[in-house]
Amino acid sequence: MPSANWSAGLLATRLAFFVAGFGLAAWAPLVPLAKERLAVDDHMLGLLLLCLGTGSVIAMLLSSLSNAWYGSKPIILAGGLGLAIILPWLAIADTPLSLGATLFAFGVSLGSIDVAINIHAIELERATGRPLMSGFHAQYSIGEFTGSAAVTSFLSLQLGPLFSTFLCSALITIAIVSAWPGLLGTGSRQQGPLFVLPHRSVMLIAVLAAITFLVEGAMLDWSALLLVERDLLAEAHGGIGYMLFSLAMTAGRLSGDAVVARIGDRATLMLGTLPTVTGFLAVVAAPVALIAMAGFLLIGLGISNVVPVLCRRAGKQKVMPAALAIAVITTAGYAGILVGPAGIGLVAHMFGLPLAFAMLGALMSIVTLSARIMMIDPR
Repeated sequence: MPSANWSAGLLATRLAFFVAGFGLAAWAPLVPLAKERLAVDDHMLGLLLLCLGTGSVIAMLLSSLSNAWYGSKPIILAGGLGLAIILPWLAIADTPLSLGATLFAFGVSLGSIDVAINIHAIELERATGRPLMSGFHAQYSIGEFTGSAAVTSFLSLQLGPLFSTFLCSALITIAIVSAWPGLLGTGSRQQGPLFVLPHRSVMLIAVLAAITFLVEGAMLDWSALLLVERDLLAEAHGGIGYMLFSLAMTAGRLSGDAVVARIGDRATLMLGTLPTVTGFLAVVAAPVALIAMAGFLLIGLGISNVVPVLCRRAGKQKVMPAALAIAVITTAGYAGILVGPAGIGLVAHMFGLPLAFAMLGALMSIVTLSARIMMIDPR
């Protein structure tokens, strides 16, 4: 690939990952406002949020077919513009039915762009012969932070939900339109079947992705409560643990491509998940807040490159089309985010939150133990 095309493709893919993270996180600060506007209880709000997940999962399952027909480039554009168009409607939907339908459509856009950007990233890695996935996922993390911060800042300036989302939609539109010319136009148009049952090797990668996303979702939903319940931090400061986790994960992804290029995928998985398990031990057993904070940093740093490596392995396997493999893995990961935190809540209710977090560390050790098996090419 010529250097000019490589540079343009790299920038465009980074923008696309940023847009996906930005769009998802821009909705988060709107959740309490939607609950107040609709005057619904937590149960109804949970059902409405499930509409977003349902739309995402359906779109992820169908995106492999769309990529096979049209390539990833138009799907990235359509998904990004879909986020920009639908986001303001989330700020004004005034009935449970309208919000549920809007969240479903928003989820379809999210699911479509999530699968397409990972497929496009794999295509760019193949074209350049360089590991790039960690850097792209770092842009997703940066987009999440920026999207949440942007909406929160606009709301704090009393701009109102609708105008705040219009501003975010304008930023999304500018970014995705700017990315369009640099995206690869070849797509992933495969010559084989459009649908095959997932191979056992791909299912293993999908299970590991679900575990990893489960851990990320649990950190978001439960880390502050763990710190507060164990009297390590005051309630107002409970979010510091997740903040440190997010910063460490972003830093790890920014340096991840250089690490993978030096030591390879297998060593990255094994050396990455070991600090994660150690971090969970520190968080669960910490007698003081400082040790717990160090644990959150270790977890974020260790887990940072697991998903990028899993996506790369899915793209390299030859037993099923790469687009289908990416769709399976992305769907499994999203299922981990949806189901995992609820499962952690059940375990915490029965045995306590520290034991639930210890279980997360044990689950991550499965990734370490599976690293060697996953690197063996299936026949």
